[in-house]
Amino acid sequence: MQIRFGTDGWRGVIAEDYTFFNVRRCAQGFANFLNDFGYPGEDVVIGYDRRFHSENFAAAAAEVMAGNGFGVWLTESATPTPVIAYSIVEKGAAGGINITASHNPPTDNGFKVRNEFGGAIDPKGLVEIENRIPTDEKGIQKVPFEEAQQAGKIRLFDPAPAYIQQLYNLVDIEKIRQAGLRVCVDPMWGNGIGWFPRLLNGGKTTVVEIHNQRNPIFPGMKRPEPIPPNVNEGLKAVLDTQSDVLIITDGDADRLGVGDEKGAFIDQLRVFGLLAYYLLEVQGQRGAIVKTLSTTTMLNKLGQIYNVPVYETGVGFKYVAPKMLETHALIGGEESGGYAFHGHVPERDGILAALYLLDMMVELGKKPSELVELLFSVVGPHFYSRIDSPFDGDRREYESRILAANPPTIGGLNVTGLDTTDGFKFSLEDGGWLLIRFSGTEPIIRVYTETTYADRVEQILQDGLRIAGVR
Repeated sequence: MQIRFGTDGWRGVIAEDYTFFNVRRCAQGFANFLNDFGYPGEDVVIGYDRRFHSENFAAAAAEVMAGNGFGVWLTESATPTPVIAYSIVEKGAAGGINITASHNPPTDNGFKVRNEFGGAIDPKGLVEIENRIPTDEKGIQKVPFEEAQQAGKIRLFDPAPAYIQQLYNLVDIEKIRQAGLRVCVDPMWGNGIGWFPRLLNGGKTTVVEIHNQRNPIFPGMKRPEPIPPNVNEGLKAVLDTQSDVLIITDGDADRLGVGDEKGAFIDQLRVFGLLAYYLLEVQGQRGAIVKTLSTTTMLNKLGQIYNVPVYETGVGFKYVAPKMLETHALIGGEESGGYAFHGHVPERDGILAALYLLDMMVELGKKPSELVELLFSVVGPHFYSRIDSPFDGDRREYESRILAANPPTIGGLNVTGLDTTDGFKFSLEDGGWLLIRFSGTEPIIRVYTETTYADRVEQILQDGLRIAGVR
């Protein structure tokens, strides 16, 4: 089979196409890429999540990298994606491999690659890797795990201490620990398990953690993605435990979801706006904002208010990370709840994002719902939603249908423009938008909207589904 890297790596169904053979093929392609682009014999970092067999798939990738002459730093246990990314920089490695399917269904696993900065490799680089993936076993070089370990080519390590020290450099964790907050955490059975109790317990703040055991079938949710309805049990737990906030991390802990003290979900666009406002207003920092075209125009308004540039990219950190490096950005992020920050690595970090939000609560003395009200007082109210719909048949037929639709209005609002950079983004007269795009990892059409009219959200989405031809 031909392996293609989508929005964020290659993902497949375990035992169907995601096999040890194909994982080794991907690792060989990455090894060939590093060798050809000037990194022969250097170190790489390999980590993994808590999905079925992830530690064994990681070991298989390590055997291949060692067999190609690379030194391997292999995490000794399941590790959050941002911790793996930081370890690449901390170890001075040439790049990294992460065995994770992030927020995909439990049937899946995945293979992500990262560059020497800990960030996503740009689209051109991914094509170069794909072109170097061998088609058969003869093209794969590997060394048995124990042999490579005895030779010092594979080294197990604990990445937590260096990463935690980095967090202390970026945020006053002790202040949060002594603030007396009650924090409910839902790590969604994934890699975020144990991190917030470790960071915040021991003072006046208390942490209540749910779904905090390894369970690759992710009971109680369709997938470990921090959006409704997957977050509903966590939102209920906020009320049951009388917590001040709900912190949700996805399967590999690179994305953040948030619930307020009333048990209401705060969507990812509002969280992005809050984090940007925190850095600009509360911390007084300045720098560019990088956003995907599927996320909020609140960031454009903040850019105008604070006189900082705002750059828009295609969807995925393979676009966001290179732009952050190019512009020395203050913050970068996307609609799915992934945010990255200046002074760190150009990689989504759900743990650091959550700490920044908690620090904002402490600094301003406000609950999450009050923070949203504050944000809206600055940029005006914004309302967002998304519908994912599976599709059958030829994607190109859907794309042709969407392009030919040319709707004069959507949701009763005049259409003022169309951007086809990544999908089909219709600009609306209120400054809002409708985006129709195809998932880079699954046969799904995503329909998103943001508008200043709360009562038009559903109508805009339904018009989007009709334009896409799935309703």
